[in-house]
Amino acid sequence: MSASSVKDEKVDLEQHSDLSSTLDADAFLQKEVDSENGHDINYRNCSWQKTAGLLFSEYICLAIMSFPWSYSVLGLGLGLIVTVIVSLLCLYTGLIICDYCAAYPHLTNVCDIGQHLMGGARWVWYATAIAFLLNNTLIQALHVLVGAKYWNTISDNTTICSIVFGVVTAVACFLLSLPRTFSHLSGVAYFSAFTMFVAVILAMVFAGIQSHPYKYNPAIPVEWHGWPKNGEKYVNIMSAVLNIVYTFVGQITYPSFISQMKQPRDFRKALIVVTICELITFALAGSIVYVYVGNEYITAPAFGSLIGNYKKIAFSFALPTILFLGALYSNVSSQFLFQEIFKKTSRHRNSHTVTGWGVWIVLNATLWGIAFVIAEVIPFFSDLLSLMSSLFDCFFGFIFWALAYWKLRRLHFYKKEGIKIGFFELFSRSNWFQKIEFLVNVVIFGLGVYILGPGLYATIQSIIWSYEASLYGKPFSCVSNAI
Repeated sequence: MSASSVKDEKVDLEQHSDLSSTLDADAFLQKEVDSENGHDINYRNCSWQKTAGLLFSEYICLAIMSFPWSYSVLGLGLGLIVTVIVSLLCLYTGLIICDYCAAYPHLTNVCDIGQHLMGGARWVWYATAIAFLLNNTLIQALHVLVGAKYWNTISDNTTICSIVFGVVTAVACFLLSLPRTFSHLSGVAYFSAFTMFVAVILAMVFAGIQSHPYKYNPAIPVEWHGWPKNGEKYVNIMSAVLNIVYTFVGQITYPSFISQMKQPRDFRKALIVVTICELITFALAGSIVYVYVGNEYITAPAFGSLIGNYKKIAFSFALPTILFLGALYSNVSSQFLFQEIFKKTSRHRNSHTVTGWGVWIVLNATLWGIAFVIAEVIPFFSDLLSLMSSLFDCFFGFIFWALAYWKLRRLHFYKKEGIKIGFFELFSRSNWFQKIEFLVNVVIFGLGVYILGPGLYATIQSIIWSYEASLYGKPFSCVSNAI
């Protein structure tokens, strides 16, 4: 992409980064919709129902089956408390994102928002872009890893190299990631979420009716606890919390989804519906499977705690999610890169050209090639969730949106009073409800900082201990990683 094209693409960020911007959000959005009329590929055509399908596929996912492990460390009581608190915080920050994107519809992804929050500094955009792409590619790698686990588990594999199963998973995910708009992905997204929901229900039922958990030893009874055991290590507790945080924190994709909606403000409808459903599903799955499996026999994902065909049947219903969710994150990353390569007026972006499709296919193929290598080099599941949470969720789940809230409040104050005010003056001029909300965002910001600091330490220490205990396989190993 030429320097002039980059300048054209980012001119809105430079012009409208200040509170005194003259941006008319509604007029800008209408102009965007009108400009796409007649294009072969129409991006701004996603309804809130279709967006809800994308959110369901993002949240009703395999990471749910790490909740029983988290509850085994935190105890059922503390585990449920953390689940409720994190879900409410993520819902609240999601609503902030909705308001922010509605106020600034020229921001089409989390990188644009990061730059906008920092006054238009270009280096922030590049730093956010690197973290954005790393986060999404790690999630793709996680799905390659879990896909290999699935094929090894379902086939009772003793002869086929696990690397082959990783290749099969990556190729299948690549093919699913090829549609050019989110609207075209929504149907598969609903199917993916539904089959994963069935897998979760089956896991709960099978955990209750099976005679004993996998690898049961009569000398070690099935026990569960309401609170962390005495002497539980801080590292384990933090890893369990980060697992829960990772599953709820999906805000990194929200701006991308909103940017393709006909009515961005309708995103809140999809978000509220999905959050209610996910909270109920996560809490029930974590609680029921944990209580029936117990501390000593729990695995992550929890399908590994089921015996025989119970494990294979439940795990098989998770296959569409294993494949599609990885494809969704590849699609999000590829759209981001594609829109940086071709500006809005490019026919390669808006029409079915050989060049456009060629670049699109190469982008997805490259991302899946990188994801496959990462999956083979980092062969662990639970700690990978914690690592992603501590590295990226601190910003994309918490810090960014506290900053966005404060900028929105300053914008509203400026429109009302016609003057710009600072951080502390904003608090002093707020009513009691606004003061409470202000302090909530201070907590959200502090939580993000805590996850980045002590949270990252706990994750790295957990990975070191696991390698010392030889709990992980070797990179590019043919050994089965079946659960």
